[in-house]
Amino acid sequence: MNWNGKPYHSLDYMLRERFGEKIYKVSLNGGMTCPNRDGSLGDRGCIFCSAGGSGDFAGDVHLSITQQIEAQKQLLERKRPAGKYIAYFQAYTNTYAPVEYLQKIFSEALSHPDIVGLSVGTRPDCLGDDVLQLLKELNRQKPVWVELGLQTIHKRTSDYIRRGYELSCFETALKHLRAISVDVIVHTILGLPGESQKDILATMDYLNHCDIQGIKLQLLHVLQGTDLARDYQKELFHVYTMEEYLDLLVTCLEHLRPDMVIHRITGDGPKKLLIAPTWSSNKRTVLNTLHKTMKERNSWQGKLYL
Repeated sequence: MNWNGKPYHSLDYMLRERFGEKIYKVSLNGGMTCPNRDGSLGDRGCIFCSAGGSGDFAGDVHLSITQQIEAQKQLLERKRPAGKYIAYFQAYTNTYAPVEYLQKIFSEALSHPDIVGLSVGTRPDCLGDDVLQLLKELNRQKPVWVELGLQTIHKRTSDYIRRGYELSCFETALKHLRAISVDVIVHTILGLPGESQKDILATMDYLNHCDIQGIKLQLLHVLQGTDLARDYQKELFHVYTMEEYLDLLVTCLEHLRPDMVIHRITGDGPKKLLIAPTWSSNKRTVLNTLHKTMKERNSWQGKLYL
């Protein structure tokens, strides 16, 4: 199937189908931290995570949620017409706070007239019963989905990146989220040190059998100030060329279920922090080359897209 001009089931396609128009994301900062940074599990974060806690493109934490939404809208509307938005709480762990505070900021976001849904990035070990109850209630108002940072199913890799929880924890969180009808998007990273293509495809195959609604396929970025950058400078691992990454990416897309919504296929490393791979900063070239590669491999009309 041709998913609105793309050879995979894209987030843009899903949102147009669901809301009848183009929907954009506004990235927000709820001012939270992470158990991997505040000393609960560790104080250095995951090995690849910048000081911004994956929220380098999120709003200004010193502004209210409404002010952040308006500021993000202004930035987006410089390039495209006004529209509707998903409120994406992106920075750090966005359920790692008292539930009263979470209710305040999430409700403020959902009350904005231009916000049609809520996306919450978090860890599976930060979803207590009170948080699940809150998400259930919010999901009755407007669509809510939760983004879980799994990255890999392999223990040796998860230990290396200091993920801080076992695969069973992810499985429990997924079960609880689906029990309250909250959609789940899983973050994966392609190119983690020590992982072969076979390892990566094992993660894809595992997720194919999970009750998840979407996936992010994130290229490994080496950012300044991270422990991953230290290992990269020691030449302890290889970073993909664009050709290597696209070949792997197409293989992953061919493996995934056709109903799986692809929320990301490369990712944006902040240019001021990006050490490698520098080619990834030219997103348009990456996407155009991906679509060309899929056509050449017949993935556009492949068995998963019929």
